[in-house]
Amino acid sequence: MASHPVRTTPRRFGAHLSLSWWKPLVIIMVPPLVMIVLQIVLFAVVGLIDHGSGQAEAVGPLQLLAVNLSMGITGVLTVPLVSWWAKVPWRSILSFPRMFDRRRLAAYLLWALGATVLANAALAILAPGQTPWIGLGVSGTTVALLVVIVLTTPLAAVSEELMFRGAVMPAVASWVRPERIALALGVTVSSLAFATTHLATDPWLFAYHVFLGLATAVMAIRSRGLEAPIAFHVGNNTFTALLNALLAGGGDFSVARSAGAGGPHLLIPALFVLALVVVVWRREGQAGESKMMNTGHGSGSR
Repeated sequence: MASHPVRTTPRRFGAHLSLSWWKPLVIIMVPPLVMIVLQIVLFAVVGLIDHGSGQAEAVGPLQLLAVNLSMGITGVLTVPLVSWWAKVPWRSILSFPRMFDRRRLAAYLLWALGATVLANAALAILAPGQTPWIGLGVSGTTVALLVVIVLTTPLAAVSEELMFRGAVMPAVASWVRPERIALALGVTVSSLAFATTHLATDPWLFAYHVFLGLATAVMAIRSRGLEAPIAFHVGNNTFTALLNALLAGGGDFSVARSAGAGGPHLLIPALFVLALVVVVWRREGQAGESKMMNTGHGSGSR
């Protein structure tokens, strides 16, 4: 029993792992460092293949491929590391105590796509000058970007959830015994780590990424798994990247992270993310009530 601590504790998902005190420090620091090293290596390879235009915030197909692969490889490697150290099945990183639910993932993906479409439409109407869109254009670069986005952006998005909500959050929470304090600590540290790895120097943009980390952490804890956070991250990142590529005028698209890139306009997508959190919260509450009814609890039967 001691070799499977996740099965001997009633603590909720997000605070369900048991680790030695030093292991969370490694989980916080090593995956991001591995990701950075991989990006440096892959960008060096990209530099040999494509000298590019040298524009600071322009992202072409090869640059995007390098970023997505570095994130994807790191996320995939993080899961067995945490599983091994915590002495739990790797599936416990995805959901606990229930099994990972693909139908739940599909349902939340539809909700996430709807919220992302509406958020981008609201930005186009209310803050058109704050978008990176130049105009519709299709070129060889556009087609290459679309292929890279479809094939690798979902992998990168899933990997971020595995790293931060699946690994960092419960690892940090293992430092504290009281569950609520443990969850609060895990959510806070994982959200800050998530925002930091995006390398945004603009305070509005940094705060927005912290908010995204908090929102997806709440989704994970409420739903006892990563289906809702993964669905949001995949839907949001993939659709937004496709839109940016198509509206980049046929060239590379821009990803601004420096001072001045953010602003109050980020409150627009934040509101739609908040609405998605409410959807997850209500749906999971209703699912819990339905389960209780089906098992006869609170129904007066038997």
